[in-house]
Amino acid sequence: MDMNQYLDVFIEESKEHLQTCNEKLLELEKNPSDLQLVHDIFRAAHTLKGMSATMGYEDMAHLTHSLENVLDAIRNEEMTITSDWMDIMFEALDDLDAIVQSIIDGGDGKRDVSEVCAKLDVTGANKETATAEASAEKAPETKWSYDEYQRTVITQAEEQGFKCYEVVVSLKEDCLLKGVRVYMVFEQLNEVGEVVQTIPETEVLEAEDFDSEFMICYLSKLEKEEIYNKINSVSEIERIEVTELKHETAPESEKTAPPKKEDKKPEKAVKETKAKNEPAKTGQNGGTKTIRVNIDRLDSLMNLFEELVIDRGRLEQIAKELEHGELTETVERMTRISGDLQSIILNMRMVPVETVFNRFPRMVRQLTKELNKKIELTIFGAETELDRTVIDEIGDPLVHLLRNSLDHGVEMPDVRVKNGKPETGQVRLKAYHSGNHVFIEVEDDGAGINRKKVLEKAIERGVISERDAETIEDSEIDALIFAPGFSTADQISDISGRGVGLDVVRNKLESLGGSVSIKSSEGEGSLFSIQLPLTLSIISVLLVKLEKETFAIPISSIIETAVIDKKDILQTHDREVIDFRGHIVPVVYLKEQFKVEDSSDDLEQLHVIIVKKGDKLTAFVVDSFIGQQEVVLKSLGDYLTNVFAISGATILGDGQVALIIDCNALIK
Repeated sequence: MDMNQYLDVFIEESKEHLQTCNEKLLELEKNPSDLQLVHDIFRAAHTLKGMSATMGYEDMAHLTHSLENVLDAIRNEEMTITSDWMDIMFEALDDLDAIVQSIIDGGDGKRDVSEVCAKLDVTGANKETATAEASAEKAPETKWSYDEYQRTVITQAEEQGFKCYEVVVSLKEDCLLKGVRVYMVFEQLNEVGEVVQTIPETEVLEAEDFDSEFMICYLSKLEKEEIYNKINSVSEIERIEVTELKHETAPESEKTAPPKKEDKKPEKAVKETKAKNEPAKTGQNGGTKTIRVNIDRLDSLMNLFEELVIDRGRLEQIAKELEHGELTETVERMTRISGDLQSIILNMRMVPVETVFNRFPRMVRQLTKELNKKIELTIFGAETELDRTVIDEIGDPLVHLLRNSLDHGVEMPDVRVKNGKPETGQVRLKAYHSGNHVFIEVEDDGAGINRKKVLEKAIERGVISERDAETIEDSEIDALIFAPGFSTADQISDISGRGVGLDVVRNKLESLGGSVSIKSSEGEGSLFSIQLPLTLSIISVLLVKLEKETFAIPISSIIETAVIDKKDILQTHDREVIDFRGHIVPVVYLKEQFKVEDSSDDLEQLHVIIVKKGDKLTAFVVDSFIGQQEVVLKSLGDYLTNVFAISGATILGDGQVALIIDCNALIK
C-alpha cells in the first residue's frame, strides 16, 4: 500500500498533536494534580504512535510508546510528576518534532532515540501495566451494559418488530483515518435502522483513540446477512460479527417498567439516542464544516484574482475614456462584486497569530531555567489574524524580542526583591487589530533601558558623536539599540549579547512593510511595538509621475503630500533639507535615484511626498501626483533580484507597468 498519498495529512496532524502535547505539558507543570491533562496528553501521544507505526516511522512509534508508558504510570498514580520528569518528556517532544521536521524535509524519519527512551524507561511494574492496557485496547470490552433508558428503547423497538443486534467491526491494521471509516459504517447503518450504543464511546471513536475494533448496539428490521452486507460495503474492514440479541437475553430488560400502550412509536426516543451516540455531522444542523486546503491552491486562487484586479482596472480605464453609460454601470457593479470576492479570498488566507505564539511558552520555560530567573509569559489576542505570508516571516523577529526581554529586561529574582518588585517577572505578548494593520507588543516589567550605558556604548562604537550625544533625546537613545551590531551585554551568551538581533528585527519587519518602536522607563520595564500590514499581495499606493514614467509609492509609508516653493529648500551639511512642521527633513530627488532624464525647466514649485521609516522622515520630490489606487504587488522575477529601491511592480489599467518604490531603501 502506497503511504505517500497520506503523507501531507500525517504531517499536519502530527504537528497538531505535538503542539497539543507541548501546551498540555506546560499546563500540567502548573497543575500536577489535574489528571485530565494527563489523559489529553496520553490520547495525543497514542494517536501519534498509531499514525507513525502505520506510516512505517518506527523510531517515532518507539519513542511515543515510551512516552505513553510514563503518562500511563502518572495517570494510574504509580509515579509522581517532578521537574526532572517534565524535562525528559519535553526532550522526547523535541526529538519527535525533529523527526517530523526531517520527514517534511524529505528525510526517512529515522533518528537515534535510544538515549531519550532509556530516560523514559519506567519500572517493570509500570511496563506491565502499560502492556496490559495496550492489550485491553486491542480487545474492546465484550460485556454490554445498558442503562434504564437504553433498555426501555430496546424493549419498545422489539415490540414494533425491530430486532436488536450486537455488531463487532474490526478495521484493518494499516487503516488510516479510522474516524472516517467509523463514520461511513454509521452512515450505512442509519439508512435502515438506529444505533443505540457504541463501545468505546463515540467521542473516543471520533478522536480515533482506539486500535482497530469497535462494537455497536443496533436496532433494525433487516436480517443479519443484510446488515453484514451493508457494513461490508465500506472498505478497510477486516472482520464483521453480527449477533442478534433476543428479548429474553436482553440484560434486565424484563425488570424495567413495561412500556405504556399509548407509546406506539419509539422513533423519537431512538433518534434521541442516535443523537447522543452517533458521530457528529457538522454543518447539517447549524454546525460549521471545515476542510483542509493545500496552501498552493490558495496561492493559485490569489494569483488568478490578482489578474482579475488588473483587468478590472483596465475596464475602468476604458469605461472612463468611452463615457458609455451602460458600460460604466456594469464596470461599477463588477468592481463591487470583485471587492467582496477580494475580502473573501484575503480572509481565506488569514491565519491566527497563535500558530506563531504557541511555540513561545515552551521557549520561555527553557530560557528561564538557563537564566535561573522566574518569569511568567502571558499571551493576549492570539486569535488575531494575519495573512499567511506575513505569519511565515514574523516568528524569528518575535523570538529575538522575547529573548531580549528575558535576558536583558527582566532582572534576577534577588535583584527584583531588592528593588521592591515581585520575585517573578512578567512578560506580556499581545496582538490586536487597528485599521489596516496588526500590532504585536512585547512588554516586560524589568529594568528598562539603561540610557547612560546605551549612550556610552553608542559613542564607543561610533554610532553617534559626543557632540550629538549632548543634545540627544531619551526616545532617540532608546532607538539606538536597533543600530547594527549594537549590544550592551557585558557577557556573550547563547541567548543574546552577540550584537545581532534587534537590527535584524527592524530590517526584517521593514521588509514586510512594517515597523518596530520602543518605549522604556528605567526601572519599570520596556514595551516593543510592532506594526504590520494585514496583507502583502494587494496594497494601496499613490501613483506619481517622473517625466513619462509612472511609479507607485505605498500609502502605508506616506505621511503627507505637499507642493512647496523651491526657495523653501535649505542647504545643510552638503544636503538639501526642508523644514516640515518643525522637523528638519532631508530631500531626495527620485529622478536622480532612478536615473530618469530631467527635461523640465527650472520650476518654482515642487511636488513632495513626506514618507516615514520608524522615526525618520524624508521628502521625495516628484513631477506630479496621479492619485491613489489599489494595485497587485508582483515580484520582478528571478532575473531582477535585489534591484535598488524597487520592491516589485504592478500592471495599471492602461496596461502600463509601474514600479513600486521601496521607501525604506531611500530613507537614510
